[in-house]
Formats: sequence, structure tokens, C-alpha cells
Amino acid sequence: MQLLRRVRDLIAEDASAAAETGALDAIEQRLDHLEADKARYVAAFAFVLARVAYADLEIADTEIAEIRRRVRALASLSEEEASIVADLARTLTQQVGGTQNYPVTREFRSVSTRAQRIALLECLFAVAAADGSIDSAESAEIVNIADELGFTRPEMNAVRASWREHLAVLAR
Repeated sequence: MQLLRRVRDLIAEDASAAAETGALDAIEQRLDHLEADKARYVAAFAFVLARVAYADLEIADTEIAEIRRRVRALASLSEEEASIVADLARTLTQQVGGTQNYPVTREFRSVSTRAQRIALLECLFAVAAADGSIDSAESAEIVNIADELGFTRPEMNAVRASWREHLAVLAR
């Protein structure tokens, strides 16, 4: 919950984003049944997924649906809870993503195991491919995130290989 509170505080500082604090309160209430560490993990996971979805400066409905599906499976959330988490991740990424991308990804790295980081990397490709194609901006963002998560380029490429048919740069 600490990560959510920290992000809520950042948004609250921006008068134009003050209306979003209600959404943040709602997500905190929805995740109160989770232990604090699990809630922080889920919040960071969703934010990083939204980060790759927003790499091309828009988040498609198919990408949000994929984030919702991945978050729901990860934390055994209800449809409603997963929707709130996905919508919150979208809002936060669009409003504070530029300044919070690295800190949130670093937070995810600190609260996750290597296996969980590999699972996130796989999910990043799934979200990017949700609209049928992984464009160059999304691919570059995944490379950045993989680096921030501590993966080597060969490790990232090994995961990327299974998404080869979706890479727009190779479709030409």
C-alpha cells in the first residue's frame, strides 16, 4: 500500500490531477484484503504493464483488457478489482509515468523474485502484442524495462523470441 500512497501523494500535488485521488482511494480499499506486500507487488506489476502499453502514447482497449486479465490471474482478484487496478494503472501511467516509470520498476524489482520478473517480462510482450503488433516504441520500452529489472540483452531476447511474429519491425 506504500507505493499506492506515494503515487497518490504525487498526483495530489498536481491540482489538475486531484480528482484522481478518489480512484486511488478506491483501489486501496479494493486491495485492503491483500497483505501490504502483495498489494504493493500487484500495484507495481500493473503500473509496469501500463508503462509498456503507453509507450506509443496511447493505451488501446485491447491492452487494458490484457492488463486486466494478467492482474486478475496474478492476484486472484475479482473482475471488478482487476478493472480498478488496470484503470488506475492507465491513469497513473498517463499522468505521472514519465517521472515514476523508473522508481516503480525499481520497486517491482525489489519486491519480486527472479521468476516473478521473468513472468512480468512475458506479460509485457503479451500486453504490447494485445492489439496484434508490437511496435518499435513498445519494443524499445520493453528493452528499457528489462534492463531496469536486471536482465541481460540475451535473456530479454530469449523471451522476445517467442513473440517474434508480433514484432512490427520484422513484419516489413
